[in-house]
Amino acid sequence: MSRKEILLWDWPLRLFHWLLVIAVVGAYLTGELGGTLNVWHDYFGNLVLGLLVFRLIWGFTGSTYARFANFFPTYAKLRAYLQGRWHGLGHNPLGAISVLSILAVLLAIAVTGLFANDDIGYEGPFYPLVAKQFSDQSSGWHNRLVSLLIGLLVIHLGAIAYYWLIKKINLVQPMLTGKKKLAAEMDASSAAPMSQWRFLLSVLTAVLIIFLVRSKALLEYLSVLSH
Repeated sequence: MSRKEILLWDWPLRLFHWLLVIAVVGAYLTGELGGTLNVWHDYFGNLVLGLLVFRLIWGFTGSTYARFANFFPTYAKLRAYLQGRWHGLGHNPLGAISVLSILAVLLAIAVTGLFANDDIGYEGPFYPLVAKQFSDQSSGWHNRLVSLLIGLLVIHLGAIAYYWLIKKINLVQPMLTGKKKLAAEMDASSAAPMSQWRFLLSVLTAVLIIFLVRSKALLEYLSVLSH
């Protein structure tokens, strides 16, 4: 059978994906071990937040298959997929639900971590801005959401294994190379070229937000406003 190769995932999206894997694993391990590693838990958490900000922006400004509009799981798409009538590239509707759920939970974990504390020595950067009770509640949600995230990741990895072992489709390789092989008769084209200026703006916005989160001057200003 004649086959053709298209560009599916642009390199910024692939870089985001693998950096997020490193950041999430690092944040989880340092959070579980605690102690002197709390500072690294903080660093990894900031990296997760920065990456998520980038992905949110890239979901509107990235190349074709990186955009949320391309794979957002509408009712029509879900129905077509469950009836075996969906034919598309990138995330299928169920995969899209999985990906969007993971991103949403990660964002919630990152935000609650900004206000959290461990009653020992760790305090999130926004801890001074809120009451202790609110911080404790944020800490509780932070921990519960981590458990939810683990469940979602198990489902995500299980789906990848299912496609690889049962359906003989390798979902990991395109996230490494960016390319996917298709039957020649399929009406599909490579992702439109990405804009370097949009990429640069996305990265700078993410870096700026992390800088503001870590800024002592901003924290002192917000502290004055909150009191």
